[in-house]
Amino acid sequence: MAPADSPVAALREVRKHFGTQCALDRIDLMLKRGELHALLGANGAGKTTAIALLLGLARADSGRVELFGADPQTLVPRRRVGVMLQSGALPETLRVGELLAMAANYYPRPRPLSESARLAGIGDLLKRPYGQLSGGQQRRVQFALALCGRSELLFLDEPTVGMDLEARERLWATIRGLVAEGCAVLLTTHDLEEAEALAGRVTVLARGRVLAEGSVESIRARVARKRIRCCSALTVESVRDWPGVCESQVENGLLTITTLQQAEPVLRRLLDADPHLSALEVQRAGLAEAFTELTREVA
Repeated sequence: MAPADSPVAALREVRKHFGTQCALDRIDLMLKRGELHALLGANGAGKTTAIALLLGLARADSGRVELFGADPQTLVPRRRVGVMLQSGALPETLRVGELLAMAANYYPRPRPLSESARLAGIGDLLKRPYGQLSGGQQRRVQFALALCGRSELLFLDEPTVGMDLEARERLWATIRGLVAEGCAVLLTTHDLEEAEALAGRVTVLARGRVLAEGSVESIRARVARKRIRCCSALTVESVRDWPGVCESQVENGLLTITTLQQAEPVLRRLLDADPHLSALEVQRAGLAEAFTELTREVA
């Protein structure tokens, strides 16, 4: 049995080709208990291949792939995993409760059906045929199927696509609760707001290689871009040509200045030019901006 502090899933120096196409090039990825790790990248970056390897759906050309310290293609570690993928057809004529009961039978100690339904917010859908649900409702059912086994590791691929704001917030709260209980989560999403809201660690992939890995804060800190907002009598035109300013505009009635250099010189000039300004705020680049900057050169 693997030590308690060992990773629940890992790719170590993994390479994978499909014909002449290199999907993953010496990738390292490690997921720990009680951690939500976001795997980010544009289409074709290698995210799907990495997940397929960890789920035992494909074999690496070289390197090591581990799931709970074992081969992902063996049954024992796979029964400790829950999966919510974008693709994957479910029988449309079966009722939601029937689908949950069938899925729970795969696991050695599944959650009670009522608990899975409550966590996913589908208690009112159990008697309805799956095929009669909306896209957002179907995603919530798929989430319930992923967590019904009381899994120690969840793979969530674009989990909130098609959900309304209320359903998304509820799913986020459930995910946070599962992580707090020690569940590990590997999240893939194009919604960088979602990644920033949930992830403890992030790996950014591009063309099969790791561009950056670390906490959300460390990824954001790699980009020098900062945004200054204030209520000011100064015009967009008057600040546009200041040294260090790369963009200026008015957003929601506030003067907004973006700088790629240190913000302090711009701030000093701003305060000198308008000593009566108010509502001053300085923001570092968000994860979305950091992702854009990191992937710009390999796009």
